[in-house]
Amino acid sequence: MNAPAMLPTQKAVHGLRFGEFVALMASLMAVNALGIDMMLPALGLIGAELGITVENHQQLVIAVYIASFGLGQLLYGPLADRYGRRPILLGAMLVYAAMSLLAALAHSIELLLVARAFQGFAAASTRVLSVSIIRDCYAGRTMARVMSLTFMVFLAVPVLAPTLGQLVLLVAPWHWIFYGLAAFSLCVALWAHQRLPETLAAADRQSIALGAMRRAAREILGDRYSIGYTLAGACLHGGLLGFLNCSPQIFAHSFGAPQLFTLCFAIIAGMMAGASLLNSRVVERLGSRFVSHGALLGLVLIDLVRVAIVLGGVETASLFTLTYAASFFLFGLTGPNFGAMAMEPMGHIAGTASSLQGFISTMIAAAIGLIIGQSFAGTTLPLALGWLLGSLAALAIIFIAERGRLFRPHHAQPGPPPAQ
Repeated sequence: MNAPAMLPTQKAVHGLRFGEFVALMASLMAVNALGIDMMLPALGLIGAELGITVENHQQLVIAVYIASFGLGQLLYGPLADRYGRRPILLGAMLVYAAMSLLAALAHSIELLLVARAFQGFAAASTRVLSVSIIRDCYAGRTMARVMSLTFMVFLAVPVLAPTLGQLVLLVAPWHWIFYGLAAFSLCVALWAHQRLPETLAAADRQSIALGAMRRAAREILGDRYSIGYTLAGACLHGGLLGFLNCSPQIFAHSFGAPQLFTLCFAIIAGMMAGASLLNSRVVERLGSRFVSHGALLGLVLIDLVRVAIVLGGVETASLFTLTYAASFFLFGLTGPNFGAMAMEPMGHIAGTASSLQGFISTMIAAAIGLIIGQSFAGTTLPLALGWLLGSLAALAIIFIAERGRLFRPHHAQPGPPPAQ
């Protein structure tokens, strides 16, 4: 298959100022990030109040949400390609708010997990729709820049979310974390209702007939850039989810310093946000491949060093924070670019492509993250090995997808921009 064309930037059709557009897309994606990260300081309290006796089972509050988030993406892409972005976005945010309220009122772990499953299913819309809307309006390296700016704002959420969750716990029970999530999702829905027009052109609306969906799926899965960068991103994202699953336990048991978790988590996540800012400033000049391939090689090196530190028995909370801060920084240079390159050849079926790519990526990453988290037995070795194996797998996949041509931008005959 030929390399994807380097498409020119499309004129934005959203009608918002650039900054407001980025902020709205980031806020939409932040609905999901808050749904994961605000929980982290409360997992122990939730487990104690709802009778969870095996500590690793507390991770199900996160894992069930993420698995449903992955599964839900199969639904939203075809719906958004058929009926448009706005109605699906608004409806999903209302469901998310309702499930947040149900979770807040839960008095059993079973009901909480049911609410979390439907909450994650609704949150799947945020990933599919934000990527689809951005792809509706931008293309090429400019799309990668917009994705990076969106991720920069979005990735500031993990810096603040555990702290926000901890602040809630200082003045109220854990249930109020879910009340806050309901309020935030309703605010995003109101903002989108008032300011965001429909970005999908009538001519680009797709049938949801099974035949059309099968053809779109074959195109997405048959394009080596689309599937290659999707799988590579999944391998890296799995390590990140493994970190989310077990990091509170690591600080509590491996280092005996649970009070350091919020601060160290903020430092680590802040590096990823900083990387997205850097990426937004250099990607149009250097290219998505040059930046992300270099970052991936750096990530493999950091992961090797970390495994050596763990096996050498010299890891401390400070070294843990330092090495994962470096890893998250490099992850911030790969994630937005991998996502943009996976979507680049799929502009004409952006919703369905975002849906299927997101499903594949999230389900693989969720499985990897759950394996890493459930392997926790008092040491950080499973997490370190998970990151290393994920980075090596991603490098091998990219090498195959690019046919050994790492760092090289693709040059194709210019063509007309895709229809809006």
